[in-house]
Amino acid sequence: MSKLFRYSLIICSALLPVYFGYNNYHEKKRLRTENAELFGKIEQLNQSIAKNNQIIAQREQEKAQDAMSIKQLQEQIKDALKNNQCANELMPINVSNWMRNGKN
Repeated sequence: MSKLFRYSLIICSALLPVYFGYNNYHEKKRLRTENAELFGKIEQLNQSIAKNNQIIAQREQEKAQDAMSIKQLQEQIKDALKNNQCANELMPINVSNWMRNGKN
């Protein structure tokens, strides 16, 4: 009986490292695959962030251009009013108050 037990122990001692080595190999392979997938997703997110940042910068530039256009239009209106004879004439107080205070 003790010989059978020893042989079983020797066989188990030989098979256990093979079993754990095999499992370890497949686990490493699975982890490498998951790692590659995660890096791919990270790269996609980085590209998406770069694209969104570009869109934001473009919209900020458009807003700045719009602000400049509005400012130029305001200057043109001021210049036009300076040269307009009606703009230099006095108006009645009630009309002036109405324009200053808005439509009531």
